[in-house]
Amino acid sequence: MREPRPTPRTALDKLWEAHEILRHPGGPSLLYVSRVLVHDGSFHAFEMLRDAGLAVRRPAQVFGTADHYVSTDPGRVTGETPEIRRVLDLFERNMRDNAIAHFAAGTRGQGIVHVVGPEQGITLPGTLLVCGDSHTSTHGGLGAFAFGIGQSELAHVLATQTIWQHRPRRMRIAIEGRLGRFVSAKDVILAVIARIGISGAMGFMIEYAGSAVRALSVEERLTLCNMSIEAAARAGMVAADDKVFDYLHGRPHAPQGAGWDRAVAIWRQLGTDPGAVFDREVTLDATAIAPMVSWGTTPEQTLPIDARVPWPAAEPDPARRAQIEASLAYMDLTPGRPLSEIGVDVVFIGSCTNGRIEDLRAAAEVLRGRRTTVRTLVVPGSGQVREQAQAEGLDRIFRAAGAEWREAGCSMCVAMNGDIVAPGQRCASTSNRNFAGRQGIGARTHLMSPAMAAAAAVAGRLTDVRRLEAVGP
Repeated sequence: MREPRPTPRTALDKLWEAHEILRHPGGPSLLYVSRVLVHDGSFHAFEMLRDAGLAVRRPAQVFGTADHYVSTDPGRVTGETPEIRRVLDLFERNMRDNAIAHFAAGTRGQGIVHVVGPEQGITLPGTLLVCGDSHTSTHGGLGAFAFGIGQSELAHVLATQTIWQHRPRRMRIAIEGRLGRFVSAKDVILAVIARIGISGAMGFMIEYAGSAVRALSVEERLTLCNMSIEAAARAGMVAADDKVFDYLHGRPHAPQGAGWDRAVAIWRQLGTDPGAVFDREVTLDATAIAPMVSWGTTPEQTLPIDARVPWPAAEPDPARRAQIEASLAYMDLTPGRPLSEIGVDVVFIGSCTNGRIEDLRAAAEVLRGRRTTVRTLVVPGSGQVREQAQAEGLDRIFRAAGAEWREAGCSMCVAMNGDIVAPGQRCASTSNRNFAGRQGIGARTHLMSPAMAAAAAVAGRLTDVRRLEAVGP
């Protein structure tokens, strides 16, 4: 008598079951945490531990880096205030007192936590990784189950190496076809969010699939997963494949020697089985995705660059119409205005979304032989990215174009480190959030890819990088 065939499982099913310790009758499960990432903004969690008289349970599985508060000024002097210095000193104390491996400001490995984790091999396929930062979904680009948590949850994880979680539902978003020139992973995820909305993935983990996703580089997949949270997803993931294994091989914290071969054999089994069922399926045509820019105050309020600012009256839903009106008022935009006519005051190229070496190469390709017309900050995502960019001569291209070449850090994405967009200024940004005040009180943010941001830096306005290319330097 034949044994029944096992039910096909999704990648989420496999990772959840591998980390589940027990299940509460009320629904949540206690999960084992493989990796914990902390940064200079995680001090509240460590304070909670001290107040409770608790220690970090497994320091060897915790890694830290300074990123949110650290200055990106060359020399890291003029952007640092006494308050920021105290935060960075406290970070060093928390790392030292708890014997946690970390990357301090000024060291080669320092950088944005979601750039450092993958490039150091801390993030691995099949791991359950958490961090006290909402864009922890980034790490799903390597096949990890990764999500952001609050400070009280982080304290619990540090003390127990476990976390209580409700199992998310499963969503697959397939991007099929070939992306056009200058259409990047950033454009793809903005198109996804515009399609499903900022609440469209609430309660889900997204698995990205399809021919266009398989064609993406590892760094592009990290960008794709990074903004899953902007659609309210618990996490985003791309199944690990040979590209991921090649990317991770030889990295400092990845398995070595025979351990590497054993790990890869396990990782190959973690993808979604053929025939596995998802709770929701969404498909996008890659050939129909154009370079995207946001016009409003949520990532959902995004359109192709050749579109116009929307008319609120065209929206039949009263609540959404009111939201559009509020966004237009904050952004000081007139309905019907071509997006390509909107001027910008500053350009920011960097962040955990687009601060990797491939992002800097894309921006340099546009800026080579051209000059910026507005203030432009180029901020590498880590010291290693900065070092590689300089070895490739990208820094010389940026400087020749008139851009500022900065040190590694979160910079203008979070506006808590001296890099701030002034009130009323408009910023073309490669970051992940365009909320009111995100880049500074009264700042107006337009999200886009590195190539599009570089084009805006040259034109002094939102512009289609494909047309800029046609004109030439």
